[in-house]
Amino acid sequence: MSSPVRPTPCRFFLSVAAAALAALPATAQQPAAQAAAAAPAPDYAETADLVLQSPMVVDATIRSAAKIKGAEAAGVAPGHTRFYVEGDVIALVRGTGAIPPRVGWLVDVAPDWRGRTPNLKKQRVLAFARPVAGRPDQIQLVTPEAQRSWSPALESLARRIAQEAAAADAPPVVTGVRNAFHVPGALPGEGETQIFLTTQGDRPAALSILRRPGEQPRWSVALSEIIDDAAAAPTRDTLLWYRLACALPPTLPDRSTAALSDSDAQAAREDYAFVIAALGPCRNGTIPSAAGTISGSAVSGGGGPA
Repeated sequence: MSSPVRPTPCRFFLSVAAAALAALPATAQQPAAQAAAAAPAPDYAETADLVLQSPMVVDATIRSAAKIKGAEAAGVAPGHTRFYVEGDVIALVRGTGAIPPRVGWLVDVAPDWRGRTPNLKKQRVLAFARPVAGRPDQIQLVTPEAQRSWSPALESLARRIAQEAAAADAPPVVTGVRNAFHVPGALPGEGETQIFLTTQGDRPAALSILRRPGEQPRWSVALSEIIDDAAAAPTRDTLLWYRLACALPPTLPDRSTAALSDSDAQAAREDYAFVIAALGPCRNGTIPSAAGTISGSAVSGGGGPA
């Protein structure tokens, strides 16, 4: 979506509006703060989808919202309304360099629970965006769902994911399964399976599943050429968990076990299924639709820049 020319508001109107806002008692702002605090916990995978493909994540309060019609509203989903909004920047949650105190962007908004177009003014939002070349005061949402109503939990999670992605030891983007090996043990029910993964940049990544009689299977992830038997499985809602849970196929591809005997291939498939079950589903549910939030499907897990 192209950014339209920013409308020029009346300075007198802005002065009066600012004075009126300053005169409001603090209690008038409490319902919005309480609503943000009571918002449902954000889903890690959906938030990671947005953070990882967003060069910048902007925390801002919407100052103005103008409806966009005609050719510039082409492609808007049925029932949605396109706005050009300007927001006062509170913080840059992710990004480098300076950002103007006020930025503008386009957003398509779904109707609220009453079927009405929500009022965006004064809403605090997180805009998952990219800069617009040659326009430092403009940003562009990375997906139609990339404006989210602000909450302390969402901001905290977005910051944590951004920090995880920027870490020197951040896990690679997993793209699939390369091959699998299984070595049976000396006792019935004993064995070890190693499953090597494909990643962006061909960085090493492998799953290791160890079975011993009378014990629960134990699995771990190696992100180096050396597989450490003492390593632990990734914790849910971490970047490594996300890279695996949102990218691995549900079953072990046949080509990955083509060089194994039937019995070893079956053991490898069972061990892989154990890992998939232990990881659990990538997402808790669909993206909610609310005032200031765009409904729709999320981008594929593991995509976007790290």
